Amino acid sequence: MKKLITLLTLSLYMFQADAGIRQYRADIQNSNWQLTDDSRLQCTLSHQIPRYGEAKFYSSASRNMNMEFELEMMRLPDSYSLAEVRSEAPNWRPGVGGRILADMKLHKQFSPGLPKKIAWNMLNELDQGMSPTFYYNDWYSDNEKITVGLSTARFQKAYQAFVGCVGNLLNFSFEDISYTVLNYQFGSDKLTKASQKRMNMIVEYLSLDPNLELVLIDGYSDSYGGRNTNLKMSQRRANNVRDLIVSSGIDANRIEANGYGEKRHVASNETIIGRSKNRRVVIRMEQP
Repeated sequence: MKKLITLLTLSLYMFQADAGIRQYRADIQNSNWQLTDDSRLQCTLSHQIPRYGEAKFYSSASRNMNMEFELEMMRLPDSYSLAEVRSEAPNWRPGVGGRILADMKLHKQFSPGLPKKIAWNMLNELDQGMSPTFYYNDWYSDNEKITVGLSTARFQKAYQAFVGCVGNLLNFSFEDISYTVLNYQFGSDKLTKASQKRMNMIVEYLSLDPNLELVLIDGYSDSYGGRNTNLKMSQRRANNVRDLIVSSGIDANRIEANGYGEKRHVASNETIIGRSKNRRVVIRMEQP
């Protein structure tokens, strides 16, 4: 009888302990990974977590390799705390040990996220059949623990597509081209080789994302030759740039192109190098 009472007490304790844990994870039947953004500007790998929210890995066009993870919650944190991020074996891999990956900060009324290194570690764990899992206390009850797991089911196909997308991202961002100075060959509206390359970058980016609020194009000349001739040349240069930008899909009504001739020199006109700097078009672009 004493042994039976002990077993009943232990069973009750285990039930109470389990009752203090809320678990969120997609099961094998419902698990789904999708490449929700697939372009040369943005790649996003998404995973729905039933009754909880969505996990997202994303990378964007940039000079530097980048990767971020975001855990979008239906119910945002109501206080500041920490979540432990662990890599755990799924149920069908008994006996495989897990490990701690990181701590994730939870900020009030914000979906939490993790930086590049940890995000890649999580993807590597998923690739190896492990399940990144988040542990934290409910902000309304210290006795209630919440666990959120990322399922490995149906991960591989979407992951391979995501890796391919990341490898095809542009190696520059909008910030890299939003302010650009183009230089010109002597007495011509033809760009220098370096500036032509820069102009090609602008056209390529805008053909993928034509969502601009305003484009200001200002043309300038050196002081070699007549003032009126230089004024007309600076306007022609500005107009040519405008036409290229319009050809990439930008509404012409959002573009202002002006030529200012010999005004606002940035270098001395006494030298060849100085005059080459003054023969320029300045492009300033703003997004909504």
